[in-house]
Amino acid sequence: MKTETLALPGATPGVSIGLTVLRFGQSGARPKIYVQAGLHADESPGHLAAQSLRRRLEALEAEGRIAGEVVLVPVANPIGLSQRVNGVFHGRFDMADGGNFNRHFPNLTEATAAAIAGRLGRDEAANAELVRSALKAALADVPARTPTEGLKKHLLAEAVDADVVLDIHCDSEAVMHLYTLTPQAEAFAPLSALLGARAMLLATESGDDPFDEAVSRPWFELRRRFPDAPIPLGGLSTTLELRGQADVTEAYADADAAAIVDFLVLRGAVSGPAPAIPDAACRPTPLAGSQALEAPCPGIIVFHREAGDVVSTGDVVATLVDPVSGARTPVPARTDGVLYARCGTRFAHAGKRLGKIAGDTPIRTGKLLSP
Repeated sequence: MKTETLALPGATPGVSIGLTVLRFGQSGARPKIYVQAGLHADESPGHLAAQSLRRRLEALEAEGRIAGEVVLVPVANPIGLSQRVNGVFHGRFDMADGGNFNRHFPNLTEATAAAIAGRLGRDEAANAELVRSALKAALADVPARTPTEGLKKHLLAEAVDADVVLDIHCDSEAVMHLYTLTPQAEAFAPLSALLGARAMLLATESGDDPFDEAVSRPWFELRRRFPDAPIPLGGLSTTLELRGQADVTEAYADADAAAIVDFLVLRGAVSGPAPAIPDAACRPTPLAGSQALEAPCPGIIVFHREAGDVVSTGDVVATLVDPVSGARTPVPARTDGVLYARCGTRFAHAGKRLGKIAGDTPIRTGKLLSP
């Protein structure tokens, strides 16, 4: 294992921040796998799973079983990890400007398309290398003036030429689930099954350029723009949601890391016998079919359904109780599906997102991810 610390721009003189990157296998070997945890810095399940994964990768490297290159960033957001106000940890949004750390990554599609136009041939492998080089060149031209801009550029630079990218997150209260591009569903179906995911949410564009789509969508868009040239669906990327924020146990971390290693074997990055793939615990559903349960009024949140429950249209998932009048307002499901996430607090202001239900029928358009 090689350890590298990448410096981020300081916000003020005398302040320095470092991003630690762990490298396994041979640099430049294929397939390249990139794994990061904690881009939303207050999501600790990923941090612990990354440590379990690190131990496994160290052992595999000692046995000579790392066939490709594996890059692991165990703390993907040292900026957010340091944010605390009056004892309250704030790791999802940048306190400098309020922006979500997992939104507005550089969109490299236009610059890459311009760079490769007229240069693509009939060799898919050669085209893939051309795209990777153009993506890295386009990213090199992106300015990085602030600490967060520097962080995003470093993370994307490590991932943009990878064959497979795993971005590890969690929700407030949730069962295991994942997000990926619709054309990548088949590639990540084994990982979904290995992790026991209860929902697999698909979209071709979820909005606001999250990290995983900053890696994968350029390949998807370039294939559409240059239909006569063989371009692989490279940069396979997914966001893994390791249950809820409080689901931090050694047992979960070890099981999740073991599943990831099994997936790396299937992808050829780790040598060894192919693992058995269990039956899938869910089928893929459109992200546009995910109902965001919202509070129609303020009130104390009383849930009637647990994360992971299957609900039907009309089922009352929660009741909002007015703490002054005692009035009770039911919040029903508007779709059939799995309640795969709930909020972690128990008081709602009007409009608060209370939970998410994975349904089969598209019911939303526009920006599909939570703020």
